[in-house]
Amino acid sequence: MNSPEPIIEAQNLGKIYHTGKVSVEALRGVNLAVIPGEFVSVVGPSGSGKSTLFHIIGGLTPPTFGSVRVGSVDLAKLSDAGRTRLRAKTVSFVFQKFNLLPNLTAQQNIDLARYFGGNHQKKDAGFASILDKLGIASRLDHLPSELSGGEQQRVAIARALVNRPAILLADEPTGNLDSANSEAVLQILRDLNDRTGQTILMITHNPEAAAYGHRTVHMKDGAIVNGPS
Repeated sequence: MNSPEPIIEAQNLGKIYHTGKVSVEALRGVNLAVIPGEFVSVVGPSGSGKSTLFHIIGGLTPPTFGSVRVGSVDLAKLSDAGRTRLRAKTVSFVFQKFNLLPNLTAQQNIDLARYFGGNHQKKDAGFASILDKLGIASRLDHLPSELSGGEQQRVAIARALVNRPAILLADEPTGNLDSANSEAVLQILRDLNDRTGQTILMITHNPEAAAYGHRTVHMKDGAIVNGPS
């Protein structure tokens, strides 16, 4: 039986940042393939290249060399507008900082992402089910300041999922949460993956959080290295 085609495929990926006369090699020949429906945890110390890898996969920054394909799309061939469409419809981010607009309610934050994704389907039973699983269906008329940290992160996850992206990139999604809320958010991500087949790529420095994924990729000094499973 043939293996499915990767939904994410990075080949010989490199990124060099220049600050004056100083060059910093953030990524060094990274190769990574993720198949549809996988939940992959990416771990490594600060400065190991994890966030740079995510930013390239999400179309936020181009690589210096190498290639990335998301689905059948070669990111190097996308215009700025094309990368914006990629982030609106195919790849969504959840960050450590919730990044909710403070003057908008939870519902309005979600609706804004829906609008920019060109999604005009207001009544969506499947998404309503996701809101129920996230435990925020009764909190949507509240401002971020009226929500707990765990609730804000759940709103951020709902916002990332509203346009049904093929890929969810979660960058330290529990970094600002206490242990109880961290466990709840990680369980939500795992349930989402188990029940819907959502492809998830998650950055974390926490081995216990990484264990929620199907497999763990270890990074150090801009490269993928062997490490404990």
